[in-house]
Amino acid sequence: MAEAALALNRPASPAALFVACTWLALQGFGGVLPVAQRELVERRRWLTREDFLEQLSLSQLLPGPNIVNLLVMLGDRFFGWRGAVAGAGGILLVPLLLVLVLAAAVAQWQGSALVTGALRGMGIVAAGLVLSTAFKLVTALRRNALGPWPCAGFAAIMLLAVGGLRWPLVSVVLGLGVVACTWAWFKLKP
Repeated sequence: MAEAALALNRPASPAALFVACTWLALQGFGGVLPVAQRELVERRRWLTREDFLEQLSLSQLLPGPNIVNLLVMLGDRFFGWRGAVAGAGGILLVPLLLVLVLAAAVAQWQGSALVTGALRGMGIVAAGLVLSTAFKLVTALRRNALGPWPCAGFAAIMLLAVGGLRWPLVSVVLGLGVVACTWAWFKLKP
């Protein structure tokens, strides 16, 4: 693929990584993942799509927000512990300050229909951005150990179990995750 042939870039310093992560946080109200994929893979070329998917998969297994875990791993890859701190600090610092200010403001206007409508609309936009990112990344599944059809099958089962049958998300993820990881392990085993 032409994307794999392109040389990857790297951040110039932990400070540059911090600024980039802060920029991600400021762009991604309600969900940074779609913005992170665009910035890290398409714009800055710090990761390939495949690298991004692998890092995202691992970050979903770790406790805490996926994007924070992903940026900690990215920072560690380039600058060790200093990069990990820069990645986490960049994605968390400014949003933390904004949330504290907004929490104080919302406490005063919580009954307002305008505030309620705005928050509901932002949730819908965030869901659309996540779906958009999923469609962009689906092409990378061709090189996945399981292949695109089993991955689509697992996604459909997950959607049915959680969305349709209302089974607990943790149970479904653990159950399907064990099955998928075991299957991939057998396929990758020499």
